[in-house]
Amino acid sequence: MEVLVVDDDRGLVEFVAVTLRRAGYTVSRAFDAPAVHRRMQEATEPDLVLLDINLGAWNGFDILKEIRARSMVPVILLTGRASEEDKVAGLDNGADDYVTKPFASRELLARIRANIRRTRAEAEAAATPAGETRLVAGEIILDIERHAVTKHGEVVKVTVTEFKLLLALMQSKGTVVPTRVLLRKVWGYDDSDAADIVRVTVHRLRRKIEDDPANPTILKTVPGVGVMCIVPEEG
Repeated sequence: MEVLVVDDDRGLVEFVAVTLRRAGYTVSRAFDAPAVHRRMQEATEPDLVLLDINLGAWNGFDILKEIRARSMVPVILLTGRASEEDKVAGLDNGADDYVTKPFASRELLARIRANIRRTRAEAEAAATPAGETRLVAGEIILDIERHAVTKHGEVVKVTVTEFKLLLALMQSKGTVVPTRVLLRKVWGYDDSDAADIVRVTVHRLRRKIEDDPANPTILKTVPGVGVMCIVPEEG
């Protein structure tokens, strides 16, 4: 399996490359936007991309948009930016996950394994799922067969990760789903230190499906426990 490492810090790239090779991965490198563009135009794409947000003269978010325009390869952001705004921006632009610098090698490898495993499982499960294929929460309808979400009959653009999170919550409608369970179901790993990505993704989903994201009526967070998809009252 090949991992494309994109960072203008050559020392960091070499450190990550050594770590990945020891874990059995093939590594390709890109230090700027043109190199990423060339690599993504090749006949075979990498199995995963590690992408730094800060690339000197190049904006990592713009590179992420270019990758997403041509591929659904899993992308993990490597970022020194810890603000929620930057995390939301990365996920909004199609990132699957992020790791904040400085990071431990074991954490990085665990995230890579989880994202590759999740992507392969999704590809294998591309056939029509068994059982219920339409889930409803008020005016929100999630169609599993079409992999689509609508609100008041209008299509809501969601990422693959957002879809999976909403699916997990709607399948357990009316019940609080613990954060660690969501991490396992959606991102493929069980790491209490990674709970922040659930919070950020829920925040992003609320902006898309709630009438008033600041006062949610569909996705309710229970602090210290998890998230619940609320069953709307009838009448």
